[in-house]
Amino acid sequence: MDRAQKTQFPSGFAPSSVVEEDVPSFDPGARGLQRDLEDRLKPDIEPANRGSPDQTTPPRSYSTVRRVLKIAAGLTIVAVFGWLPLRAILQTSSVEAVVNARLVTLRSPIDGEVSSKSGRSTSSAVNEGDLLLRVVNARGDRNRLDDLRRQMSRLDNERPSLATKFTSAQAAQQDLARQASQFREGRTLQLEARIAEIQSVIEAAASRREEATAAVERASSLIKSGSVSSVEFARLTREQSVAQQTEIGARRRLDGAKIELIAAQKGTYLGDSYNDRPSSVQREEEMRQRANDLQADLAHANAQIAWLASEIASEQLLYVSRSEADIKAPVTGRIWEMMTSPGEDVRAGQPLLKLLDCSGAVVTANVTERVYNRLRLGEQATFEPNDGSPAIEGSIVNLTGASGAPANLAINPDTLNKEPYRVTVSMPNLDTTGKDCAVGRTGRVVFNHDTSKP
Repeated sequence: MDRAQKTQFPSGFAPSSVVEEDVPSFDPGARGLQRDLEDRLKPDIEPANRGSPDQTTPPRSYSTVRRVLKIAAGLTIVAVFGWLPLRAILQTSSVEAVVNARLVTLRSPIDGEVSSKSGRSTSSAVNEGDLLLRVVNARGDRNRLDDLRRQMSRLDNERPSLATKFTSAQAAQQDLARQASQFREGRTLQLEARIAEIQSVIEAAASRREEATAAVERASSLIKSGSVSSVEFARLTREQSVAQQTEIGARRRLDGAKIELIAAQKGTYLGDSYNDRPSSVQREEEMRQRANDLQADLAHANAQIAWLASEIASEQLLYVSRSEADIKAPVTGRIWEMMTSPGEDVRAGQPLLKLLDCSGAVVTANVTERVYNRLRLGEQATFEPNDGSPAIEGSIVNLTGASGAPANLAINPDTLNKEPYRVTVSMPNLDTTGKDCAVGRTGRVVFNHDTSKP
């Protein structure tokens, strides 16, 4: 059967309207079938036009160029989208990686009730030194502080009395010292007058001695002529001897008076009717001793008051530290977990909150066993974030393998479970401070390792 006889026509077209001689020669491909169908569906086209293959069939060279262009575009797409997986396979890189940071756990230093005055919420950014919480203990021990204050009050009450007694003793001592000075001056004047009197007596005795000596000399010359009797000569001789002894006695009294004067000038008094010091001097010395004792007691009280003041200040600080504690941020970061709430009673050492230390961010990654065995501590690595951010350089600081990272990290490395071998990479240039703390962001770590080496 001919090709024209086998052709099925749509409804509305009669077979009689088709002349078998008008059927053109067909190409063997799908394009020829398409032209055949178009010819059957458009019978109003002139047969001359349908039968001209030069007017309907595109040149064979144009079809070849289109086919080559399509093949090239496909190869380009395959090369572009297939190079990235191939590059990832060829590189020494991690399977998973996440930005991580260490946690700082803040604990309560005292027992008490938690109060918050900072108005901060969980995950808010904090700066170093910011007040986060306050713990107040209204039942703090203040027994020692009260004892010190009672001692201070007692000494404050005793000190005015000691000062008054010391002032009175000083006044009495000064009065007695004035009396002793007047007595010393009077005694000195008295001894000086006695010395002058004795010197007068000595001069009179010397005159009588000279007179008696002259009388004896005259009598000794007259006794030879019998003008003077032997009795008279004996009397004159005796008077001469008495005058000499009187002068000697006066000189001895003068020496004694001088000794008393010298002793009085030195503060020692010699005499038969009193001891070496008069009563005024003795009382003055007793009052001076009492004033010195009171002065020492007053100085001791002042020293005690000064010591108690310092002890009270120190104990006050200790009491405040035992009754109130301000929990401040030791580093710049974010509040990671609030483990208590205002109004809750806590014990000393109880964790209050965990602070994310964004200043020392690291990247934790897991790798295959083959990659892990090639890595070394200190080796350079590059973190490529999944959000399209620029790559960040770092270095390997910990290789923990299947044991996990023994560090207090915000994100447990065990959560990276695609591969069991874990690596910690330090990223000093990673901006994780303040509000831009990027903990939790994912990416890939590429290790600067020569894959050609075994």
